[in-house]
Amino acid sequence: MRAAACAAALFVAGAAQVHAQTSQNFPVRPIRMLVPFAPGGTTDIMARVVATQMSNAWGQTAIVDNRPGANGIIASEMTAKASPDGYTLLYVAIGHAINSLIYRKLPYDTERDFTPISLGATFAQLVLVHPGVPATSLKDLLALARAKPGTMSFASGGIGSSQHLAGALFAWQGRLQINHVPYKGGAPALTDLMARNVDMMIIQPTSPEQVTGGRVRALAVTSPRRNAAWTDLPTVAEAGLPGYESQAWYGLVGPRGLPREVLGRLSEQAVAALTTKDMRQRIAAQGGEVVASSPAEFTAFIRREIERYGKVVKESGIVAE
Repeated sequence: MRAAACAAALFVAGAAQVHAQTSQNFPVRPIRMLVPFAPGGTTDIMARVVATQMSNAWGQTAIVDNRPGANGIIASEMTAKASPDGYTLLYVAIGHAINSLIYRKLPYDTERDFTPISLGATFAQLVLVHPGVPATSLKDLLALARAKPGTMSFASGGIGSSQHLAGALFAWQGRLQINHVPYKGGAPALTDLMARNVDMMIIQPTSPEQVTGGRVRALAVTSPRRNAAWTDLPTVAEAGLPGYESQAWYGLVGPRGLPREVLGRLSEQAVAALTTKDMRQRIAAQGGEVVASSPAEFTAFIRREIERYGKVVKESGIVAE
């Protein structure tokens, strides 16, 4: 029995040593970075920047693997069930936090089954109206919505999207009755706003031309302070709805239980990818701000987002269809 116990102890010690050496040498093979949306969107672009940095720094390929569908749940489930060795990662957006609020059942636990690695960036959204809407300021829009409850509509890229939650928070905080019209993506929603099929939308523009062409009117930014890309626009909070804040955000997570050494190396490269002068300028030009964070900071951030929107989702009765 003593011999068996000694052998078992030696096996455990040996396994622990191998595990430690493997973590210290990470990565020794290609990394797969899942993106829960189709190529070309902001989440995909951010993921590719980080993947390129990792590939260049480590000499191991980081492959971006787009797995769109079910509002990000497909890719999230794949990540949650992956081995916690750092070779399967997930680049997420705000839906990562929101899905836990709007779906009655998920195949994973958002706060328990993932290891947050680093928040990448936050992006201000704009409150847009069609030029035909008689509102040239946010106060005008609030007064119009209150004078005609239930007659105005706001568009979004779908239930649970950043546009939906921003609009729902706007209506909830302003005590407004505004009808939500979901679309299959932000682009078709914005197109219908330009056609005056809806009255307003809160969205992160992909280019200044979407706003400056005269087909929509921008009234305010949703960030907590004025934005460098839209210097002439006030924040929603200062323009008539105190305390309002809603931003699109993107970050990197892995499965629960990532080894400390692996987590540290992943976080280091994720931060390095986004804190170059070039990347800061590119993100700022789109109304974004680099917020490369530590794993602990990103964990706390996700928890705050779940708390921020929890009341809105519950009191507004938002449920994913």
